Amino acid sequence: MDRSAPLFRRVNARARNSRHGEHGGEYRHERHRKGTLASEATRGSMHAGHRHGRDYTPLFRFLLSKVGQPWVQVHSEACARLDTPEPITWIVATGNAPRRDQVRVGEASYFSGLYVDEAGLLQRVAPALTAKDMLPSCTCCTHTFNGVRFGEDDAG
Repeated sequence: MDRSAPLFRRVNARARNSRHGEHGGEYRHERHRKGTLASEATRGSMHAGHRHGRDYTPLFRFLLSKVGQPWVQVHSEACARLDTPEPITWIVATGNAPRRDQVRVGEASYFSGLYVDEAGLLQRVAPALTAKDMLPSCTCCTHTFNGVRFGEDDAG
């Protein structure tokens, strides 16, 4: 199998005023607290496990393009082109995982929820759902559903 393009993009995680997850204060504010100094368990990397600077939109579009195909093959190809297989579970419900019509993957980005049927094929949870059926949660952001904008004025 030839080496295909990865299914994620690296985005600038060092951009000025970029905020990634808002997981709390900076490490400098927590490293000299009495409780931290008394416990060896809290000593370690500053924020282990945070993977900033990854955009998995290409993965989600790839999965949507593979609806109706055998899940084993789709999953194998996707894993080979990813840095970690975890983002697949954000959009695809396997086994007894709850199925969702739509999945929010960013501040204002939504994608169709997917699942694996009894025959082992990748399917959409709500195949009839389109961007026209979606309502924006605010007026300040550009909302998208499967890459298509929604919630904008028809007049403007």
